[in-house]
Amino acid sequence: MSNPQQLRYSKEHEWLSGAEDGVSTVGITEHAANALGDVVFVQLPEVGDSVTAGETCGELESTKSVSDLYSPVSGEITEVNEDVVNDPSLVNSAPFEGGWLFKVRVTDEPADLLSADEYTAFAGA
Repeated sequence: MSNPQQLRYSKEHEWLSGAEDGVSTVGITEHAANALGDVVFVQLPEVGDSVTAGETCGELESTKSVSDLYSPVSGEITEVNEDVVNDPSLVNSAPFEGGWLFKVRVTDEPADLLSADEYTAFAGA
């Protein structure tokens, strides 16, 4: 399992892309997707919703369990990935590509986001 170097990571197993025009993309890591098992349902925040770093903003349901989705940053949701809503298995098959979850206009980014190497060590992956 390889965590892309250009992303940053939360200890809740979400990844965050670098900002383009102030907007970053969020998803869950391959480690989290594997731990969940087959994802069968995704509940995402709505466009226009405000999210707060470290707070729940949705959930992922798998054949094993239901897990909360946390926002790694604070900001406003600008887009949700409807492909994942319609085909939740994308979270498992392409967690860093087509399985992204939402985009957020970042207003505050916590200082404790991890680099790829730090996240790999944290997750034991």
